[in-house]
Amino acid sequence: MPWITPNLRQTRELVRGEITSKLAGASFIGNSVLRVMADATAAVTHLVLRFINWLALQLLPDTAETEWLDRHGDIWLQNSDFTTGRKVATLAQGSVTFTGIVDTIIPLGTRLGSDTTNYETIQQATIGITATEVLVRAIDAGAAGNLLPGDRIALSEPIVGVDNAVVIVTMLGGVDQETDEELRVRVLERIREPPMGGDSEDYVAWALAVPGVTRAWSAPLEMGMGTVTVRFMCDDLRKTDDPLTDGFPLDTDVAAVQKYMNFKRPVAVKDFFVVAPIPEPINFALANLSNYDASTIQNIYDSVKAMLRERAAPAKAIDGVYIGAQTIYEAWISEAVLSAMEEEGHFNLAANDHPMPTPGHIAVIGTITYES
Repeated sequence: MPWITPNLRQTRELVRGEITSKLAGASFIGNSVLRVMADATAAVTHLVLRFINWLALQLLPDTAETEWLDRHGDIWLQNSDFTTGRKVATLAQGSVTFTGIVDTIIPLGTRLGSDTTNYETIQQATIGITATEVLVRAIDAGAAGNLLPGDRIALSEPIVGVDNAVVIVTMLGGVDQETDEELRVRVLERIREPPMGGDSEDYVAWALAVPGVTRAWSAPLEMGMGTVTVRFMCDDLRKTDDPLTDGFPLDTDVAAVQKYMNFKRPVAVKDFFVVAPIPEPINFALANLSNYDASTIQNIYDSVKAMLRERAAPAKAIDGVYIGAQTIYEAWISEAVLSAMEEEGHFNLAANDHPMPTPGHIAVIGTITYES
C-alpha cells in the first residue's frame, strides 16, 4: 500500500479502508471504539512513516541535511590539515603599521577593530622613528577578516603614546567555513572518483582538500611525459571586483597546495607543477535588447559570469586525454544572456567562439558593449 501520504487525512482513510477490508461488515460511525482506534493508529503510523521518509533522505549524501551531511563528510573526507569532513573557517593574518611616540611599547595581544572583525597583535613591538610594522591576526575566523593594503583600523582601547589609527600592510588568509553545497560536491566526488593511487582525479581531490580552494583541475602530460600540472581557484578567499584577479590564487596559496600535494602525491612522478590559471577575458557586444535598463544589464553580467565559472577550465579532457583549455562557445554566451532577461525578448549578439590562447588560460568575463 502507498503508506507515505502527504497528509494525515489520507493516512486515516487508508487505515480505515484497510480495517474495513479485513473485517467484513465493519463500519465507522460516530465515535465508535473501532473508529477512535483506527484514527489513533493512523496518526501514529503517519508520524512514524514521515520520520522514516525523512531518514531515508539523510542516508544519502546528495539529499542529506547539514547535521547528517557532516557525518558523511567525516566518513569520506580528510583535509590538508588532517581534519575530517567540512573545511573550517580560518583566521586572516598579516601585519599593520603603528605610529606614535618613539620607544612606546605596543604590548603583545593589543586589540584592534574594524567594521567587520577584531584583531590582535601576536608580537610585542616598540614604536620607532618611522612607522613600525607589527604582526597581527584576526580574532574572528572567516573571510570578513581579509583587508586591503592601506585600509585603516583602530585600537580597541587607547594606548598612551600610540596613534589610534593603524594602517594595514597585508591581511589575508581568512576563509569562511565550507558551505553545505561545497561539502556535498566533495563527498559525491570522493564516492564517484575513489582514490586510485595518484590518477588525475586524485590531484583534483587533494587540491580541494586545502582550505580556500574551490575549483581545481589536473593535466597529466601537459609539460611532457611523466608530468602532472595542477591549477586551482580560490573563488571565496581571493574574491575581488576585478575579473582579472577575482578568485585567482596568490603565491602563498600555490605554495600551500604544493606543500600538501608533495605529501600526498606518488614519489614516482617525474615533474610536478602547481600553478595559477591565466585569466582570459571574454568580450562581446549586445544590441537591440528588448529590455534595456540597469537591472537587466546587471543580470546579464551576473549570468554570463556564473556561466563562465561553471564551464571555464584551464584543462579539458576528451576520452581521458587532456587537449588544452576549455573553449567558450558563442551559444553558451547567448544562452546565459537569454536566461538573464526578466521577460522573453530579443537581442543581437556579436561574439564568436573563443578558444583559449594556450593551455592554462581560463575564461573570465571581460567587457560587454551595449549598442542601441
